[in-house]
Amino acid sequence: MLTGRKRSAGRRSGQTAVADRQADDWAELVARVAAHQDADAFTALFEHFAPRVKAFLIKSGAEHTLAEECAQDVMVTVWNKAAQFDAARASVATWVFTIARNRRIDMLRRDRRPEPEQLDWGPSADADQHDALALQQETEKLARAIRALPEKQRIVVERAYLGELTHNEIAEETGLPLGTIKSRIRLALERLRHAMS
Repeated sequence: MLTGRKRSAGRRSGQTAVADRQADDWAELVARVAAHQDADAFTALFEHFAPRVKAFLIKSGAEHTLAEECAQDVMVTVWNKAAQFDAARASVATWVFTIARNRRIDMLRRDRRPEPEQLDWGPSADADQHDALALQQETEKLARAIRALPEKQRIVVERAYLGELTHNEIAEETGLPLGTIKSRIRLALERLRHAMS
């Protein structure tokens, strides 16, 4: 007769085996979507992950409609980027929830971005010539400082601030790790701050 501890260990190893099999199943479904745009495989992924992603987003503070919209967007990304999934780097669940977390951050940034009340087309009637000259000089100084950055830093800064790409989008576009992108941007901003002071 098994003791309680042995039975518990047996259940845990059985649960681990089931979890491993499910992880392999999800990876197989993603592979089918990547290789053949398999709608049945995607439906299975969608039915499992979309409600979980939505619940995750609601728990992290998103409103119901925003969570729904974000979950849909995440699953569209899963469909479009299935070929980028690497089972050696992460499980399907980790990959999907990382996409969800990044989309949530992108949506928060978008929502916090101030809306322009009015766009001025052309100079205002009372524009001060001195202010205009100072602004032009600052702009030229910043352009020189950006050109003086090391190439690797300059490229990510231009993509982030001129191309308005998120850090994740830059990482996807360049194939560099997200930490490297953030580090290069931080170093570049420190150099620019120093150059502009």
